Amino acid sequence: MRPLIIAEAANPEWSSVPLVGWSQAEALLRQTDGHLVTQIRNAEAIRRTGLDPERVTFIDSERIAAPAYRLAERLAGGDGKAWTVITAIQSLSYPYFEWLVERRFGPRMAQGAFDLVHRVTPLSPTAPSRLAKRCHQLGLPFVLGPLNGGTPWPKEYPELIAQEREWLTRVRRLYEWLPSARSTRAHATAVILASRAAFERESPAFADRYFYMPENGIDLSRFPLAEPRSSRLPLRFVFVGRLVPYKGLDIALEALKPALRAGEASFEVVGDGPERSRVEARAAELDLGSQVRFHGWVAHREVSKLVGQADVFLFPSLREFGGGVVLEAMAVGAVPMIVDYGGPGELVDASTGVKVPMQPRASLIDALQREIGRLLDTPERLEAMRIEGVERIRNLHAWDKKAERIVELYRWVLGNGPKPSWTRPPVAPPSGVQGEDDSTSTPFRA
Repeated sequence: MRPLIIAEAANPEWSSVPLVGWSQAEALLRQTDGHLVTQIRNAEAIRRTGLDPERVTFIDSERIAAPAYRLAERLAGGDGKAWTVITAIQSLSYPYFEWLVERRFGPRMAQGAFDLVHRVTPLSPTAPSRLAKRCHQLGLPFVLGPLNGGTPWPKEYPELIAQEREWLTRVRRLYEWLPSARSTRAHATAVILASRAAFERESPAFADRYFYMPENGIDLSRFPLAEPRSSRLPLRFVFVGRLVPYKGLDIALEALKPALRAGEASFEVVGDGPERSRVEARAAELDLGSQVRFHGWVAHREVSKLVGQADVFLFPSLREFGGGVVLEAMAVGAVPMIVDYGGPGELVDASTGVKVPMQPRASLIDALQREIGRLLDTPERLEAMRIEGVERIRNLHAWDKKAERIVELYRWVLGNGPKPSWTRPPVAPPSGVQGEDDSTSTPFRA
């Protein structure tokens, strides 16, 4: 099978979207005779992986991409906020990249050098693809995705939009009216959508070509799966993330306060950002002393060691598209405790972790405190959730497993196999705290 894999953002040494792009593309290259096309900024990092240079092409779109990136950074303020602005500016520069790709590969596509074209990144649904129509004209299947984004800001926290400088989010959905957006979907053979929110925002006119697969995965060489182990008091809690308002670190600190003061828990904070000084000051005000440790920024490869030493990954992020860090925690044996909203709520169920419904700040803190109290009373519950979480990673979220499913999709679009069964996201869970029997929200099963 010979897919042309387009991943403008694909970098094994970065995080977030570039790491997703590289990880998925590299896994597909191992299972197909594919060829990767990416942006030239990723060249040195990819060369250091030892990938056969005959299997990758670097496109130099810096003429447009570099000034667009600098503009996005200036508009965003450069402190990890205003991601909608950054995404919008980068989406505006993407068509130039695809135009260069078409100039380079258009003749080979017409000559039948590839069986299909798969655009892996951008993940944002706001970035249309000119290649979708061109492939349709050539009779060449075009696969788009995973696409994710557009999770609404929770109505319980209207102040977050201003705090995160997300003023553009109010007009974000205007892209849906662009002819290029509809044309991309109309000419795609298959569209992979990565979340329930993404499904809700896509036109039902093309529902027959939609498939569901969370975009994040796990590199088992970087996050070796945890062995079964038991937990005992004091429980070790850990948080990993950028220290910005919507990540909810201040909420985690307040929720843990009784357990920390009683000496029944400790809390490790991994990450940095504009909220760090404020949250550190709050920890001092609460007189939590040595029970809380702020590590600051830690190299990505070292994060797994810190998380793997914890019993619980406490991550009350209030708006998360994917939640790759939740999968990383599950892989190394830290049981996730999350807010049931956005991506994390689709990755975690009652058999693999603890989740509480989205609600206003005071009641959310109370709900988390109750769940923390239950774990302190019955820490043996963590072992079963830890074992199930590791199995979930092994069977569904390792990059090779995800690539196997995409290859299954390739066979279908080429007419060589049945339609894959993973066409819908998990059913939205009922409101209220999740019970032990949570079959309605089981994520991503075949």
